Amino acid sequence: MKFFLRFFLQGMLLVLPLCFTLYILYSLFVWIDKLLPKLFGMDMFPGVGILVIIAFVTLMGFIGSTLVARPAFAFLEYYIYKVPLVNLIYSSSKDVIGAFVGDKKKFSKPVLVRMGKADDVYRLGFITREDLSSIHLHDMIAVYFPDSYGLTGNLYIVPKEHVKEIPASGSDIMKFIVSGGVSGVGAKADDAKM
Repeated sequence: MKFFLRFFLQGMLLVLPLCFTLYILYSLFVWIDKLLPKLFGMDMFPGVGILVIIAFVTLMGFIGSTLVARPAFAFLEYYIYKVPLVNLIYSSSKDVIGAFVGDKKKFSKPVLVRMGKADDVYRLGFITREDLSSIHLHDMIAVYFPDSYGLTGNLYIVPKEHVKEIPASGSDIMKFIVSGGVSGVGAKADDAKM
């Protein structure tokens, strides 16, 4: 029973956030699909909600990147950062999304990390912080290791001498890691040989 309960709770931990996100998105699409015909007085084809949300997010990106809207967003963010729980959720989400997209991509320094002094085992990752002297960890750097076939990963603090930078694009290395080595670096050359 203990074995069953443990794996059941782990399954809930994995399934519930995904189901909740899908439910919210589905509800939003259905709500917009029902709202638009009432606003415009004519029937719309199903799925207009998706187009409206995509257009809205694109418009917000355009407005957010202009000089007129930046002070307004900065003002709004100032108050968001004042609320303790909202601050944690908002800043974490913003940092994670900013790490993958935007002007300041964080995963731009791919590295090969030796996992132990005596081991010939290496992992691919990305340097996230090169200077850890503020937390008294000299000669150490922070490396993020994405997981294969997922959007998760782990942060490790490793000695600088175990890290070797890779002369490749961050996006190619990320594709290589997430796909389990199937796509990304060298995949086009391998496909051409077949």
